[in-house]
Amino acid sequence: MCLSTVYRNEVNDANLLAKNVADIKVDKGQIIFTDLMGIRTTFNGSLEKVDLMDNYVIVRED
Repeated sequence: MCLSTVYRNEVNDANLLAKNVADIKVDKGQIIFTDLMGIRTTFNGSLEKVDLMDNYVIVRED
């Protein structure tokens, strides 16, 4: 199982939004991240990069 960490703008611990993300959904300008425990984090913005090899996602605020 591959889980990802989500960061705002760049990979940096200060920009951490969510850990152990198993599902990502985009809906009307919002990105909804759901972690392994089912906890959802909603972010208003857009996906910039998804790196499946290093298991991280970068998002930008709109």
